Amino acid sequence: MAKEKKAKVNEAEETEAKVEEVKEPTNEEKLQAELNETKDQLLRMAAEYDNFRKRSQREKESLYSECKSSVVNDLLPVIDNFERCVAPADDTSYEDYKKGVELTYKQFGEALKKLGIEAFGEVGEAFDPNLHNAVMHTEDENLPENSISNVLMKGYKLGDKIIRAAMVAVAN
Repeated sequence: MAKEKKAKVNEAEETEAKVEEVKEPTNEEKLQAELNETKDQLLRMAAEYDNFRKRSQREKESLYSECKSSVVNDLLPVIDNFERCVAPADDTSYEDYKKGVELTYKQFGEALKKLGIEAFGEVGEAFDPNLHNAVMHTEDENLPENSISNVLMKGYKLGDKIIRAAMVAVAN
């Protein structure tokens, strides 16, 4: 038993010696640890940003594809009607054919309206160089000066964004 007590006393002394050996880190060691921690944080932040950028790019591409699909889906019924229109039919009269084309045109206009696209550029409107592209000038005493006398191609806009300027003739 005396040996066991001596062994325990020796273990306790060794443990105290080890505790005394543990020193306070020097200022340089503290700074190095802080630097390593900051580097680790920066690397993690850079990796998070890279993942965010990649995810945002994938979402953008997915959204773009969904938007195109939605627009095409809205236009498919119009295309179907045009295909029926050009299909050979011996028993169709000119009036029926014309009525079919007019209905298809109306359907196309409704599809554009559903997408938020509106046409502009009507005869008699005031000429606005931001909305209209004047390709000719005409003399017309019935219209005020700088008003549209003829619309060659309608303009289209989506909200405030001009998709295509109207091609018009302007009265002098």
